[in-house]
Amino acid sequence: MNFEFSEDQLFIRDQARNFLSRECTAETVRAALLSENPCDQALWQKIVELGWTGIAIPESHGGLGLGYLELCVIAEEMGRSLAPVPFASSVYLATEAIKRYGSDEQRAHYLPGLASGELTGTLAISEGINSAQLNTEVKNHRANGCKLPVPDGDIADFVVFTARDSGGATGLYITDLADASVNREVVSSMDPSRSQARLTFNDCAAQQLGDAGQEALTALLDQAAVLLAFEQIGGCQAALDMGIAYTRDRYAFGRAIASFQAIKHKFADMYVALELARANAYYGACALASDAPDLPLAAATARVSATDAYYLISKENIQAHGGMGFTWEFNCHLYYRRAQLLSTLIGALPAWKEKLTTRLLQAA
Repeated sequence: MNFEFSEDQLFIRDQARNFLSRECTAETVRAALLSENPCDQALWQKIVELGWTGIAIPESHGGLGLGYLELCVIAEEMGRSLAPVPFASSVYLATEAIKRYGSDEQRAHYLPGLASGELTGTLAISEGINSAQLNTEVKNHRANGCKLPVPDGDIADFVVFTARDSGGATGLYITDLADASVNREVVSSMDPSRSQARLTFNDCAAQQLGDAGQEALTALLDQAAVLLAFEQIGGCQAALDMGIAYTRDRYAFGRAIASFQAIKHKFADMYVALELARANAYYGACALASDAPDLPLAAATARVSATDAYYLISKENIQAHGGMGFTWEFNCHLYYRRAQLLSTLIGALPAWKEKLTTRLLQAA
């Protein structure tokens, strides 16, 4: 089985890397951290003009009609650059939810706007760390409840969210966030360059997304896990490169500290974690592109290994920079922040480890 990308896909990746290296520097990310509006609108508009927001949307709905492998290579470069834009929440989550599970009317209404950048969306599944069950309800097409945290919920135009109906069944619903009966409140997070919000539904209008239920949500999160794994390995590679470059240039006792055995051991561990995560992400991409039956297992494997790798590498990059790596002036913390954010975007690591264990047992 060939796990390598095609020449066309590698060309897309190279073009994305060149574009983001020019348009999304560390200063761009730092500005987003300090801004009241963390989304870099100028960068987002340029991404829209490149067609990335519609890369996997069918041409019949205004998109480019490409596949998931093309989206994977874009995701890796978005992770490498730490782009402060709502790409993951709008493209991996909201767009895919509507494309896969929406009715014909819902697709016709939302997908052209998502492809053109006129609309951005997000997905809300969490209700806070203390919520052990789904409390948001939709009865008679009216939603009541609270979602927290919601990625980019403060800037999105609409939200796809989980709720239970009058019979207690879980479903996916959609509502426009311009509705006055939806209260939006920005909440603090580890990575302010990608905002998080609390959404409170106060008897707001909501419609079910097709007939999507719990199985649809599980499949949607599996798909997103693969795409986010590529963002994570992109960040891993950038943080690893940063650490290597610094230790080659930093001298102590007359030689580069990269030559010290203790530093070599750190980078060896980082490299092994990255290559394991990369292999699992490629496996997930192959399963996603072919809609293979082992996609659930591949997705959980990619999610767990990429999350573990990004945490390790972003943390060890700080250590490789010594005491200065912990300071605001260095850029190490930018990757550590993003690693923490991505680790919880579609569910925390323990939940994904449980999924992985369960699916391994089922496959045995």
